[in-house]
Amino acid sequence: MKSLFVTMEKDPRETRVALIPSGAQKLSAAGWEVNVESGAGVKSGFSDADYQAAGAKIVGREAVKEADFVVAVRKPDISEVPNFKKGSFHLSLLDPFNEKALIKAFADCGVSAASFEMIPRSTIAQKMDVLSSQSNLAGYCAVIKAVGIINRIAPMMMTPAGTISPLKFFVIGVGVAGLQAIATAKRLGARVEAFDTRPVVEEQVKSLGAKFVKIDLGDTGQTAQGYAKALTPEQLELQRKGMAKVCAQSDVVITTAKLFGRKAPRLLNADMVAGMKPGSVIVDMAVEGGGNVEGSIPDQVAITPNGVSIIGDTCLEASVPATASQMFSSNVCNFIEHFMRDGNFVVDREDPIMKSALVAANGEILDDRFKM
Repeated sequence: MKSLFVTMEKDPRETRVALIPSGAQKLSAAGWEVNVESGAGVKSGFSDADYQAAGAKIVGREAVKEADFVVAVRKPDISEVPNFKKGSFHLSLLDPFNEKALIKAFADCGVSAASFEMIPRSTIAQKMDVLSSQSNLAGYCAVIKAVGIINRIAPMMMTPAGTISPLKFFVIGVGVAGLQAIATAKRLGARVEAFDTRPVVEEQVKSLGAKFVKIDLGDTGQTAQGYAKALTPEQLELQRKGMAKVCAQSDVVITTAKLFGRKAPRLLNADMVAGMKPGSVIVDMAVEGGGNVEGSIPDQVAITPNGVSIIGDTCLEASVPATASQMFSSNVCNFIEHFMRDGNFVVDREDPIMKSALVAANGEILDDRFKM
């Protein structure tokens, strides 16, 4: 496989591009024919001329019919799959648990498809882990968005006019996004508390200068991939009660609890939101998956009767598209390079990374969880 096609994203929310010009240059130097759909990088700040200068060819969307390898940020529409070349390879964020019909379409059309969400959380796979790279940016953007709409400054200031107290942040969920949110809020001078169901992350929270909130939930832990395990309804209720007091004292609450392939857990109910101070802000980073916060609305800022703003941005990382695309592109190049054999891309199904990421190949759906 040596012909690669970079698609322009159709989702109106999407500002990222899967491969930036420097990535195209890198693959071109390795002998690939890189074709980029006209306008694919414009929203990220990369013109067609930038890609041409990097050795890529600017083409129309019909070029997908001849491409050996198709890369995108988001999944294609199911109606587009029959246009793919039989035997080609597609790589993007496929959302396989919720897109079983799409996975079947790839199999029916003889297209191999790999899902970035299924990249294992291993040391060797870190360099191609899109979920981590983009969650890192989302955590940063969550803080910036909150600070952008709250009516107070973040740091403490001692002035002749008096002392200004710092904002109090409460970050719920200390994964990649949560850790970056903590670090960003601390850099802005805020006071930060954080909670996670995994006691093992307490040291990470403290290392960033934040306070770890302890709530006794009984037996909790993390999966083999490092994600928090789903809580029982009883544990969720205990968690809500423990967090309610912290939320009431906070100026900004950021919730980061996403469960891949499942609906996001409801962490803040209406009563907890009603107990918060007027003018405070909540960022629900799981709003696309059903939301951690009662009252959050996808891609809107909801204002509650008691004056709390709930930010429901479904693609926070898209607000910094140049950086997000740079990181996504690096993940793409690292994935391709990992499977280069004598100059050619090889679908090595014995490799643990490919074995995990590949969801359809040779006319088959490879994971029973994604079958209709």
